[in-house]
Amino acid sequence: MYRLTKAVIDTSVIIEYIDLKSKYHKQATSVFSAISSGKIQAIIPHPILTESYYVSSRIYQRLNIGNPEIRAQKLIKWLYTHPMMIIPNIGLKLAIEAGDAKQKYGLALTDCYVLAASKIYNCKALFKKREKEMLKKIDEIKREYNVIFLEDYA
Repeated sequence: MYRLTKAVIDTSVIIEYIDLKSKYHKQATSVFSAISSGKIQAIIPHPILTESYYVSSRIYQRLNIGNPEIRAQKLIKWLYTHPMMIIPNIGLKLAIEAGDAKQKYGLALTDCYVLAASKIYNCKALFKKREKEMLKKIDEIKREYNVIFLEDYA
């Protein structure tokens, strides 16, 4: 019997999964396969759902897929209702922890929510790659959070 692993998933990983031509699509597909097979339980804070809706809608629009907003809504509904997804309902604690991360590291707010949720749930924070803002304080971030990146598995 294996131990269920939890990971907080960033928007960038979700987008890599839906974009068949993305650089790390194969790695993101492996993550979502592990989620669907019950090996990983994904944690997705609300701001990640919001950002994923916005970005996926723009991608679908750019690809001339009909009704991009409806397609994006279906993606978000799938994420929200998937039995292996947790949408944290720890508003105040998550907000304060994300605010602390923002204050310390100056990262995008959604990245701070991913880091904060990973700290609260004591699990990995999964991002596509190290962003420019992260590189400035990557050693400090790694000491405080358990971060992993799709780019390391390419």
